[in-house]
Parts: sequence; C-alpha cells; structure tokens
Amino acid sequence: MDFRPGGAWRFVLRGPDGNDYGFRGVYREIEPPEQIVQTFEFEGMPGHVSVETATLEERDGKTKLTVTCLYSSVEARDGHYNSGMEAGMRESHDRLAELLSAMK
Repeated sequence: MDFRPGGAWRFVLRGPDGNDYGFRGVYREIEPPEQIVQTFEFEGMPGHVSVETATLEERDGKTKLTVTCLYSSVEARDGHYNSGMEAGMRESHDRLAELLSAMK
C-alpha cells in the first residue's frame, strides 16, 4: 500500500473455500481526514475498474463512512453487486469495527 495520490494498493482475501481473491487499485485523491478517491479492480475480472469515493465525517463523537462506487456501465455495476461483494464488504467493515473497538 503506497498511500499517496498516484500510489498503488493491493490486498488478498482468503475465502472460506481456501481460495485467494486479489484486489488492486490506485489512489487518485487523498484529503485527510475527509475523503479518499481510488480505483478498484478485482483481479479475477481484469479490466472492470470502478472508482470509489470514501467520505468520512464525524457525528456525535463517531465516524460515519460513506463509500460511493462509480462504474463504467450498468452491466459492470450489476455484475459487481451480483458477485457477492455486499456480503464481503459487510464482513470487512464488521471486522474493522471490531479492530477499532479493541484499540480504544
């Protein structure tokens, strides 16, 4: 992870089936602490790149995270959604919340 505009990131998730799933992208904009804009690509479907904007805002001592994804087409969006990504994102965010809670 090269956390700077123009820097690349990559991570690999190991699924319950034992398979590895790679994801990658490039940071386009970083505006601490409010916003990060990056590309997102699942390595299992090369060439299908979306642009994600993560916005963080403080609300009553907590942080609200909003992520917006921009796809090149409706078909690309639907394919991503139907891939099970919603469950994967939910699990990732739940684990992040557990980690942050433990760091308090």
